[in-house]
Amino acid sequence: MSVPRYWRNIPQRVRMEALKCKSCGKIIYPPRAKCIYCGKNDFECYTIPEKGRLISFSIIRHPPIGFEHTTPYVVGIIEFENGLRISSQITDVDINELKIGMEVEQVFRKVSEDGKSGIIQYAIKFRPIFQNI
Repeated sequence: MSVPRYWRNIPQRVRMEALKCKSCGKIIYPPRAKCIYCGKNDFECYTIPEKGRLISFSIIRHPPIGFEHTTPYVVGIIEFENGLRISSQITDVDINELKIGMEVEQVFRKVSEDGKSGIIQYAIKFRPIFQNI
């Protein structure tokens, strides 16, 4: 698969887009063909906020094949002001500094590199926002 095609096929890799159901008003992420709440398929695009709060996280020490070089890494649940929750990798922080409830923001980071094709895969991750006291 070519690099441009890879990125065109899954826009959520580079933009935090969801769908908002026009029937029930629920936000669906990742996007699906039908609303998981009411079964309708009439949507409008919804941009996920850039900032949220970390409500839970796990430290991954035994990753899937191909990600062994990245351990340990953190996957967290981010909750936004509107109640939407998503899972994402947490980056740019020492694991010991993570706290439930801390504010996080979207960042664009490298995920992996395919040695055969040379495709470098990027995605949105989240990093803590540290407030100066």
